[in-house]
Amino acid sequence: MKKREQFKRLLIVYASAMLLLSLTLVFSFVWYGYYGNPNVIRETFYRRGNYVVVGLYFVILYLFSRVFGALKIGKMRVFDAMVTQVMTIVASNTVTYFQLCLIGHWKFLTNLKPMVMMTFIDFAVAFVWVALTRFIYVRLYPPRKLLAVYGQYNPDALLRKMALQKDKYSIAETISIDCDIEEIKSKICEYENVLLGDIPDEIRNKLMKFCFEQNIRCYALPKISDIMIKSTSEVHIFDTILLLYRNNGLTMWQRFVKRTFDIIMSAVMLVVLSPLMLIIALAVKLYDGGSVFFAQERLTENGRKFNVYKFRSMRETKPEENEEYCMTRKNDSRVTPVGKFLRNIHFDELPQLFNILKGDMSFVGPRPECPGLAAEYGEIIPEFSYRLKMKAGLTGYAQVFGKYNTAPYEKLKLDLTYIKNYSFGLDIKILLLTVKILFQKENTEGIDHWQKTAATKDNLEKIGKL
Repeated sequence: MKKREQFKRLLIVYASAMLLLSLTLVFSFVWYGYYGNPNVIRETFYRRGNYVVVGLYFVILYLFSRVFGALKIGKMRVFDAMVTQVMTIVASNTVTYFQLCLIGHWKFLTNLKPMVMMTFIDFAVAFVWVALTRFIYVRLYPPRKLLAVYGQYNPDALLRKMALQKDKYSIAETISIDCDIEEIKSKICEYENVLLGDIPDEIRNKLMKFCFEQNIRCYALPKISDIMIKSTSEVHIFDTILLLYRNNGLTMWQRFVKRTFDIIMSAVMLVVLSPLMLIIALAVKLYDGGSVFFAQERLTENGRKFNVYKFRSMRETKPEENEEYCMTRKNDSRVTPVGKFLRNIHFDELPQLFNILKGDMSFVGPRPECPGLAAEYGEIIPEFSYRLKMKAGLTGYAQVFGKYNTAPYEKLKLDLTYIKNYSFGLDIKILLLTVKILFQKENTEGIDHWQKTAATKDNLEKIGKL
């Protein structure tokens, strides 16, 4: 088992190095053949200068690959892997192009042809790499067979999610904690991988320790306390270790940096996107003659209420019906054709730039929830209010690593992961990854039947006790 994991890591390292070096080699041909040509730049570069330019491209490519997860072999579907590669290459080549413009004193500003050709060659190299590594990975590492241990509540929702990654995981068998603990341990020994679902802490701790003793890989659904533990720091009192939980929110410096970024970026984007927003406003107005904007009361930091703005994407309703907007259903008949298009590309959210400029929202943070829906969730999930420890966001950790229709308790855990691990660098990463999810259809869908059922009041207790 250990050797297998070591070989997998080596495979990922070598495959990643091959991709980065191949793309860097393509850039070096473009640099030496055109941009670094003395006929183009009068002042010839010393050989070391050429090495620096090529080496810098490698670094930029590597950094964007890490941000977008372009080197995660076997962890994404083929389409998602392709999209990730496209975004990595476009971002890297765009930054490099402006870097070359500075090197050439802006002489290259109109000479886009070499970079465009290089970009398409990069696409071809990356797509071949994705297909080849996927082919090798799937054959060397077939789906992991797991034993799922579940508790009081039906594990179908979790098993359904695992089935979406059938090329990575295969639930071979399930067993309930109602069985004798020794019977469960005996069954665990038949597998190399175990999935621990919604089981009480006492039993979970016993099974996790048993898996640790037997060197069995263990996957477990985290609880709220687990997420809090991940962000603790150690305090040593002689021979005793204490875990320090901090709950002070953002520091003054973090607040200043975050707010400054929000003001500058929202102002710039409103100016740049104003022509597009005008076109959208006209399309919404001309379709049915109704209002352009939709405003609804939402919650932000410390439970403060504010009106969130969107381009109207549904038919107009009475004020008392506005709460229905909080939960859009899959194939919702209320969505207009114009609204459907806007939702698919998330452009209905653009007016929230005004909310950010006003200070009601931030670019990154937990998505603002309707007061009524938040209160309903809070009755069954008391920790749901923890999301309000940070200002609401246009995008967030739950939107990037979850889906639109992710269950409330799962969104809470994702939001808390962001709050407890906040950094400005994490904000930038989430903003870049937000561009990636625009290409993923499931992030624009409404609540499907089984997800809607899971989100109703009668079933929230099951979600909240996972």
